[in-house]
Amino acid sequence: MSVVETAESWTREEAAATGMVLAWQAAQAPDRPAIISQAGNRTYAELNANANRLVRALRREGLKAGDAVALMCSNRPEFVETVAACQRGGFRMTPVNWHLKGSEVGYIVDNCEAKAFIADARFAGSALEAASMAPALVAKLAVGGEIEGFASYDDALAAEEASDLPDPVMGSQMLYTSGTTGHPKGVFRKQAAPVTPLLVKLTETAAFREGDLALVTGPLYHAAPLALNLSFPINAGVGCVLMDRWDAEETLRLVAEHRITHTHVVPTMLHRMLQLPDETKAKYDTSSLRWILHGAAPCPVHVKEGAIEWFGPVVYEYYAATEGGGIFIDSHEFPAKKGSVGKPLPGVIVEIHDEEGKPLAANEVGTVYFKAPEQGRFEYFKAPEKTESAYRGDFYTMGDMGFIDEDGFLFLTGRSAEVIISGGVNIYPAEIDQEVLKHPAVADAAAVGVPNEEWGEEVKLVVELNEGFRPDEDMAKELLDFAAQSLPGYQRPRSVDFVTELPRMPSGKVLRRNIRDRYWQGDKKI
Repeated sequence: MSVVETAESWTREEAAATGMVLAWQAAQAPDRPAIISQAGNRTYAELNANANRLVRALRREGLKAGDAVALMCSNRPEFVETVAACQRGGFRMTPVNWHLKGSEVGYIVDNCEAKAFIADARFAGSALEAASMAPALVAKLAVGGEIEGFASYDDALAAEEASDLPDPVMGSQMLYTSGTTGHPKGVFRKQAAPVTPLLVKLTETAAFREGDLALVTGPLYHAAPLALNLSFPINAGVGCVLMDRWDAEETLRLVAEHRITHTHVVPTMLHRMLQLPDETKAKYDTSSLRWILHGAAPCPVHVKEGAIEWFGPVVYEYYAATEGGGIFIDSHEFPAKKGSVGKPLPGVIVEIHDEEGKPLAANEVGTVYFKAPEQGRFEYFKAPEKTESAYRGDFYTMGDMGFIDEDGFLFLTGRSAEVIISGGVNIYPAEIDQEVLKHPAVADAAAVGVPNEEWGEEVKLVVELNEGFRPDEDMAKELLDFAAQSLPGYQRPRSVDFVTELPRMPSGKVLRRNIRDRYWQGDKKI
């Protein structure tokens, strides 16, 4: 029996077991829009056909199940085709951050043991340098243009059959964490993790139905946009509109134009949209939105409140990472637990540990630890020492600090590397950021600890201003006075520096460690 016949008769779960969910969806509704983007559109049938072609093209070059494919591509249909091809071809796919330097891309392509490298011509320079550092490559394909020494992606697919594979094999993904120091780490699982409580909760709250469309707001090489903006809806039969570059007003325009129902954002995006002029916000009908998921970084309370007031009780928050996790809160729970990222979902065990690894009582700040699942535990690829440092027995940490209140709700206070210690007192910068971001002049802010001879460290504000505000001494004084109105003395910033743009990870997290280190190294240019 062919896979086409099987796809029509299988249940969705049976198709998923061999990475053929997309084929199953294409059999149900071949003409349904799957991808809408500036670089082209795809129906489910077209997307499925190209995934089949790509598997055959890679096999022709000698790739076998278990081999690795590195992908450096902007948000365009070919990215999604590669994801689908790896899922059914048995390949281990690693998406690569195209913001990285060529040498850093090369490290990942080589470290993940890629046999094939698919690269966007927009990043030709980095692709060439990376390919020269990866001797194991046997196939190099260029997307959207030419790259010297790379074959054409379009030509490679045009030479292959589009029919569904007779022998699909479930593939996997290995994403690299975006660390602030050292090389990125590949998060690897020898066994597939079971269906997570978080996925169950997301499916329940998203409540997809026919005609829905999702908006992809972030770069697909990052874990959250890939999993939550793309894979989650498209595997459910919900088409995706891809943003090439995020912009606050453009987000509203796309929501209105396509009647977007679902999206995933980071808190910075919510903040920027809320800061748009009222007349701009009023131009766009966003009433189609039924599910706005956010995570990746702590969300200031006033931003969360503003989003719920604007969009309605359709705002959901999760806390998780590439390594795992499963904390969740909805718009109805939030008012009673402002600032919380939620409660652990059924089956998720979270504890707060002190520096000696002992569990702490309610409301005591420490490091957040999750209990690892029995099956599908992560490890850092070819880095056993890093894996070992992340685990304490059956528990692992992502380095975040926080506390659990008496009702079981988790509150994050920052990361262990970001804590400011002034006069022996721990100061959590996220709490300072939250207050400063309420000022209308502030587009973004990061509090960091800088050297102080008497106290060891003092708090400095590094601020990105909105258009129309001058980064001068008067503004610095205004911000310091504003912070003093709501922050206790030990938390108050003592000085302000202005920057054009704060450095951030693609996930939206401020690279606070990078900012802080400049001051300790004597370099005040951010």
